[in-house]
Amino acid sequence: MKTPQMIGVLGVVGLFVAILIAAAVFDPPEGVTAAPKAHLGSPERVSLAPAPFGFLPEAKAALFTGQAHSSKAISAPATAVISPKDLATIDGISGTFAKLGYDLDRVRFDGVRVPRLFVATLPQGLDTVREVKVRKALFFKTVLPLILKVNEEILADRQRLWRLRSQKNLGKTFAAEDRLWLLVTGERYGVDPENLKGLLERVDVVSPSLALAQAASESGWGQSRFAREGNAMFGEWTFSTTAGIAPLKREAGKTHRVRSFNSLRDSIRAYVHNLNTHRAYREFRDSRAQMRREGGPLDGIVLAGTLTRYSERGMDYVYDIRDIIQINRLRHLDDARLSNADIPALQSLI
Repeated sequence: MKTPQMIGVLGVVGLFVAILIAAAVFDPPEGVTAAPKAHLGSPERVSLAPAPFGFLPEAKAALFTGQAHSSKAISAPATAVISPKDLATIDGISGTFAKLGYDLDRVRFDGVRVPRLFVATLPQGLDTVREVKVRKALFFKTVLPLILKVNEEILADRQRLWRLRSQKNLGKTFAAEDRLWLLVTGERYGVDPENLKGLLERVDVVSPSLALAQAASESGWGQSRFAREGNAMFGEWTFSTTAGIAPLKREAGKTHRVRSFNSLRDSIRAYVHNLNTHRAYREFRDSRAQMRREGGPLDGIVLAGTLTRYSERGMDYVYDIRDIIQINRLRHLDDARLSNADIPALQSLI
């Protein structure tokens, strides 16, 4: 016989379940998509290959990959006034980076933290910057904070999973809210919620070096039509007849479109979710999990070698991604961390 107290508890749990289900319905996981062929000279060209679609438990490891260096938080000077219009153009965003003292070499070699500068779209006029080195730096500085933010979100879930796994190993019972969270997380990542080991292999970050290199390649360094018009940094496909952007040079008989996003961060979220869930990227996840077990860094160069199915170009695509990582010294950004200091005026941009 149910007491009034039992009925009250069941009612609260039922309401919580309803809220989580509603959240999943209105903000569902990204669907299966496919990525365009990486080709800097012609960003419109697309691939026939499917593009599918974590804080580390190792407390002594760096946030993403390996050895952490000293952390010197960047914050905007007290006199700096930063508004959305400052980030809409190349001159504006360059000036903002200067105000914040945001310099990639300081991040690479001095351990200076990356400002929480989360822009919704790429600045206008990126293609007008004639000096290649400057244009590349602007692209990386714009995209890096967004990649770190998405990784930060995943790392929070990963830390929770490790806590729950420790409880399970000790024979402790999960709280109701943790059971419900596992149910939703398992559904999102396509893993049995009881399989915490399997979840930990999927709920994990992508090395910033790899994500930056693929973003540069797939978006034509931010100059593709898909990136400019739809915030599509990784060219994910959709077969919806209404959503997304139709390629201008789509092959006869093809019906795919390139997915568009409300913001750059949404595009990065979808890309990471692809790598973390789609069957085509199982080798990527297996390699990453092995790196975790060995206690080493998440090496973007090595992980790139598992992405032969990301493009119909196969190993040629892998070679291009590795070249971008090495030529632009992106591995030095794998230990980058976001500043602890917020920039309140900019938070609404994401």
